[in-house]
Amino acid sequence: MSEQPLLSVRGLTLGIRHKNDSVTTIVDGVDFEVAEGERFGIVGESGSGKSLTLRAIANLLPRGVEVLSGSIDYRGRDLVRMPADGRRRLAGPEIAMIFQEPMTALNPVMKVGEQIAESPRRHLGLGKEEAHRLAVEMMRRTGIPDPARRAHAYPHELSGGLRQRIMIAMALSCSPKLLLCDEPTTALDVTVQHQVLRLLERLCEDTGTALVFVTHDLGVVNQTCRELAVMYAGGIVERGKVKEVFADPRHPYTKGLLDSAPDFDRPDHELVAIPGFPPDVFDRPAGCAFAPRCVYAVDHCLEASPPLEPVLPDREAACFESATIFERTPA
Repeated sequence: MSEQPLLSVRGLTLGIRHKNDSVTTIVDGVDFEVAEGERFGIVGESGSGKSLTLRAIANLLPRGVEVLSGSIDYRGRDLVRMPADGRRRLAGPEIAMIFQEPMTALNPVMKVGEQIAESPRRHLGLGKEEAHRLAVEMMRRTGIPDPARRAHAYPHELSGGLRQRIMIAMALSCSPKLLLCDEPTTALDVTVQHQVLRLLERLCEDTGTALVFVTHDLGVVNQTCRELAVMYAGGIVERGKVKEVFADPRHPYTKGLLDSAPDFDRPDHELVAIPGFPPDVFDRPAGCAFAPRCVYAVDHCLEASPPLEPVLPDREAACFESATIFERTPA
């Protein structure tokens, strides 16, 4: 990581305040950094808090969910304490987001070219014709055939893959420094997914844009990102370089995710499901949140919550048994 990261999330805690003054914590004490030009992945099961973490950075938290504590520093400025007008000015020219389902994010009654041109007109001060030319150029750069004609199409007239490319063109139209991706390839077939991921990788390399990619798909992270954080029950349980984490996981949850994913290089590899279910956000167990599902858990795991701490060079894990977990047979 650089000495002054582009994005630094420290102790981010998100939750819901109830009328009786009680608080339900959803995301608890998340820490990570993203350097300029870096591609950082966040993985975990549904409900792990990965998408909420991303939406907190984008200032798009659902109604009722708020930042309880912590900071989100972007280029040295704390977004949590920044006035709303300041955050709106950053959205587009500095920070952009690609959503999971284009048909819910795109305006169904606006032509796609107009939607791409909207942000450059607002943030870059371009005129209508100049913004339209930029929109067509962005469509060309994202690999959309015949962009001049398709700029006049409505979202429903395009395929899922083309709609996702429109979303990418919109997000990159103002050349942001940070691109947030909330499972943008989930609704695409495998072939189109591969094309979109390669496109994102190439565009980020060409522009120097940093990428934060949220997904539940380990293969997508392996293909796209260099750094990785694994989330479970609202917290980060392991963090490190993608290749190293995949080759030698240091948290039982990470190991469980990898063991439950198919390996096409080893067709005889037996899939092993993680037992049980993630904890209810309103009724989390004491101690380590993963302990009730962990075959390596000892008594101490049920009593205290392990901190995220170094276990290898440039690697951190939140597990009391990390040093010995792969040296003995589970009970």
